Amino acid sequence: MTVAPEKPQKSDRAWAPALRKAAPVEAAGYAAFAESVFQNAEGQVPLKYRELIAIAVSLTTQCEMCLESHVAAATAHGATREEIAEASYVAAAIRAGGAFTHGMKAMRMLDAHPDH
Repeated sequence: MTVAPEKPQKSDRAWAPALRKAAPVEAAGYAAFAESVFQNAEGQVPLKYRELIAIAVSLTTQCEMCLESHVAAATAHGATREEIAEASYVAAAIRAGGAFTHGMKAMRMLDAHPDH
C-alpha cells in the first residue's frame, strides 16, 4: 500500500501575523516581555546562558518552534555543540525526575485509594 505524501503546507509561523492581529494588545505585551528576557544584555545571566536555558525548556515542553529559534539564538551568542548537547541532557534528567517524583505521588494516591 502506497501512502501519498503530504501536500506542502505553510509553516505554522506563517500564521503569526494573523495571531498578532487578532489579539494586538496581548501580542505586544508578549513581544515586550520576550524581548526583555532574551535581549537583556545587562542582566546577571548572560544571553548565551539564557538561550541554553530556553533550549532545555523547549525540549521539556516539546515546542519545536521555540527549539528552532533558541538553538539559532544560542549559536549566535556563542553556544557550542557540546553546550547544547549538555543542555539537552539536563532537560532529559529534569523530565525524568518529574516522572520519578510523580511516581511518588502515584504511590501516595494508591495508598489513599479506598480499594487499596
